[in-house]
Amino acid sequence: MKKKVGRFFVLSAPSGTGKTTLLNRLLADFPDLGISVSCTTRKPRSGEREGIDYRFVNEKTFQDRVARGEFFEWEEVHGSFYGTPKAPIVERRAKGLDTIFDLDTRGALNFKLAYPESRILFIAPPSLEVLEQRLRHRQTEAEESLQRRLENARREISEKDRFDYVIINDNLDRAYKELKGIFLKNRI
Repeated sequence: MKKKVGRFFVLSAPSGTGKTTLLNRLLADFPDLGISVSCTTRKPRSGEREGIDYRFVNEKTFQDRVARGEFFEWEEVHGSFYGTPKAPIVERRAKGLDTIFDLDTRGALNFKLAYPESRILFIAPPSLEVLEQRLRHRQTEAEESLQRRLENARREISEKDRFDYVIINDNLDRAYKELKGIFLKNRI
């Protein structure tokens, strides 16, 4: 009998789309699903925990890890660096365990090139106007940063047709039901 190889799932979305909320619900329903914890040079937001949400490092440490080839992929996003460490990916997959990744659009598309059997999912807002309202409601961004995120969202949304699945998050429960269904269908 052939040994099961872990499957990869990638969630990508513009900031403020509800991706983290949807991801947390999926992880709660499927405790055996592992999550890849990215490294970032960005400062932690309120409530974010080291080693759970991200591994927060300074830019020199990040660049040293890039030079040593420790990241599967890395990008500069919103003025900060983000990278996906290789070691945990390889280890989980060899054990036959599924892993989900929270990556920006470029990272997700690069991941799909390297692992064509992976499933990449794009979470989209109902509209850019709704997205702007959500970002303003969070009150975590200065106006300049918020405008940069909206501009990046336009670019990210223009890439959505390159993803295996697109989920419009206009209703959190409905979007989660769709996400869970896609996950179950592709987990076999």
